[in-house]
Amino acid sequence: MALNKVEICGVNTSKLPILKAEEKEELFRRIKQGDKEARELYIKGNLRLVLSVIKRFQNSNENADDLFQIGCIGLMKAIDNFDTTLNVKFSTYAVPMIIGEIRRYLRDNNSIRVSRSLRDIAYRAIYAKENYIRNHDKEPTIAEIAEEIGIEKEMIVYALDAIQNPVSLFEPVYTEGGDTLYVMDQISDKKNREERWIEDLSLREAMQRLGERERHIISLRFYEGKTQMEVADEIGISQAQVSRLEKSALKAMKNYLRP
Repeated sequence: MALNKVEICGVNTSKLPILKAEEKEELFRRIKQGDKEARELYIKGNLRLVLSVIKRFQNSNENADDLFQIGCIGLMKAIDNFDTTLNVKFSTYAVPMIIGEIRRYLRDNNSIRVSRSLRDIAYRAIYAKENYIRNHDKEPTIAEIAEEIGIEKEMIVYALDAIQNPVSLFEPVYTEGGDTLYVMDQISDKKNREERWIEDLSLREAMQRLGERERHIISLRFYEGKTQMEVADEIGISQAQVSRLEKSALKAMKNYLRP
């Protein structure tokens, strides 16, 4: 990771401004009043802070420009959340925020490589989204983000999706009473709508040995391909209960079918 280059993400690091204490205080006063220009000046005046932080990650294989952009997101979050009444230096508050943002990025950034252009679009979209939320107290639509940064909304969706970390189907999402629900439990299986395995007579006979509610759950899950949440809503019980009954029913069917 080259950190000795003069220009990072189009920013000439040799010409970054250094704010004096009184300038920082005045800019923050204006920021709290909603002055966007003051916010931009404060960001530029603290970019050296981002540079000093990303040097800690110089042994990583990540591109310096990428880390700088992520660090800038952490810097902006620190500016937006900093409380001047706490009598704490801004740098003391901001550095952990910047480090945390970079570490989160490194943790989530897996072996699937995303092109630089797509990442740039994603970062711009994230930045525009945060600005919109700050100014309007609500999340923008993709169309509003597209209008703000001048990029087609389809490309924005594609870029944001590209930087997402893949999730295992066995990733736990909820636990209740010792029963763990996984990502795969929340996904409809469209192939099961074709009734490939359920058409087998022996499986039908195994289903007939189940109680009425268990049989209904298995039918909804594997005949109609519904998620556990959809089944829970339909029959009026919790998703955890659906999971427990489904597992019990499948175990009973396996025992019946076992030679």
